[in-house]
Amino acid sequence: FGTPWLDTNDNSCDTRNDILRRDLRNKVVDDCVVLSGVLDDPYSGRTIAFTRGPVSSLDVQIDHVVALANAWQTGAAYWSPATRERFANDRRNLLAVDGPLNMQKGSGDAATWLPPKKSFRCTYVTIQVLTKHRYGLWVTAAEKAAMQRILASC
Repeated sequence: FGTPWLDTNDNSCDTRNDILRRDLRNKVVDDCVVLSGVLDDPYSGRTIAFTRGPVSSLDVQIDHVVALANAWQTGAAYWSPATRERFANDRRNLLAVDGPLNMQKGSGDAATWLPPKKSFRCTYVTIQVLTKHRYGLWVTAAEKAAMQRILASC
């Protein structure tokens, strides 16, 4: 999917730091680098303190709501390198989230993983549907059924 965390909006900051600045509160930023802040995690509902560091940065991760591996399996393998890079840095498909939950999700789709915070599931699935539509990615039958089930309850 190309070079990770590019500066795609010409603000001299990479996408990862753009998302941290967007999604954290009480941020401390040095130039473009987010050094610390507080995340109100959409997936768990927990409040997570973020401090940049080789280990502590893993507490808050940037999730591709439609995971890169899922995108690859559902159409991205046929894209140009430029489209893959654009997808990987598309802010509409990125959220700062609880790191362990992001690791648990892995490359899961709506049929295999949903946020434990039930009140966020409508938003989560909506982001997936819009992203898959925007990029022409397909959904499996199980994924479609899960999406329909969640969206019917919104």
